Amino acid sequence: MRRGQARVTGSETVGPYTLLRVERGGLDPGIPGQFFMLEAPGRPLPRPMSLCLAPPGELAFLIDAIGPGTRALCALQPGDEIGLLGPLGNGYRLDVERPLLVSGGIGIAPLPYLSEALGNPPAVLGFRSEWHAEAATLVSNAKVVVEPTYVTDELPADYDVLACGPEPMLAAVARLAPGAQLAWEAPMACGYGACYGCAVEIDGEIKRLCVEGPVLASEAVAA
Repeated sequence: MRRGQARVTGSETVGPYTLLRVERGGLDPGIPGQFFMLEAPGRPLPRPMSLCLAPPGELAFLIDAIGPGTRALCALQPGDEIGLLGPLGNGYRLDVERPLLVSGGIGIAPLPYLSEALGNPPAVLGFRSEWHAEAATLVSNAKVVVEPTYVTDELPADYDVLACGPEPMLAAVARLAPGAQLAWEAPMACGYGACYGCAVEIDGEIKRLCVEGPVLASEAVAA
């Protein structure tokens, strides 16, 4: 974990999302599934963002502008400065034999980096509309489904599933794919376990997703 200032190098529109690129500097990109806390200009609290891409010299984050903080991040322009803290949390285990990447909506964010690390395995990506599905271009070897079809309708058997998405999707994947690795989404204020803002109850236990997650085993979710 390291804190640093980074210069914005680019900002691209990908469907309804923004792909924000910043200089890597001395920051370690970490393991796929880990995240960074990005300091939104003019906002008192940073926002947690999964690392989406890690090209040479850069870090890139896929952001959905759903509130004032994320809108402020999406409004950044090349040359602007931004504070970052990371990498944080637990990422995916990469020692899997037959990986299958699965996502719902903005849950696609960590999958491009994960896909590259695993050699571009097959993926099933779900979206609410064709506009949102434009983000699927970031992941190679992907099958795309749009509501009312869900990723669980297209989930093949006998794969090692690595997923990210909304809680109902993760719960459904957990029931269908025992042993899956599931990255949870949650609001966070600190990113390192101090504030308990991301605490969730799983099988009667309180877990801080920023420390014990965001990637959890499906057995914990399905319990």
